[in-house]
Amino acid sequence: MPFVDIRLAGNATHEQKAAIVADVTRSLVERLGKSPAAVQVVISEVPTENYGAGGQLIADRAATAQAGGPSIGEDAHVAVTSR
Repeated sequence: MPFVDIRLAGNATHEQKAAIVADVTRSLVERLGKSPAAVQVVISEVPTENYGAGGQLIADRAATAQAGGPSIGEDAHVAVTSR
C-alpha cells in the first residue's frame, strides 16, 4: 500500500489539494500498477513562519519580495516522501 506524504510551505486551496491527490494517485496506478483504493496521500501545510530555506524564513522571504527586495530561490517548497 503506497503512502505518500507531501509537505507544502504555505497554503493550497481545496481544489489544488484535490488535484494533487488525483495526480499522485494516477501516477502510482500507472507506474506501479497499484489500485487507486490502495494509494494514501497526506498533505501537510507548514506555516511559512515555521519553515526556512537558504538561511531565511519563507515568511520573511515573501515580505522581502513584496517590498521589492531581492528574493532567494522559489517561494514554494515541497518535500515529498513515499513509503
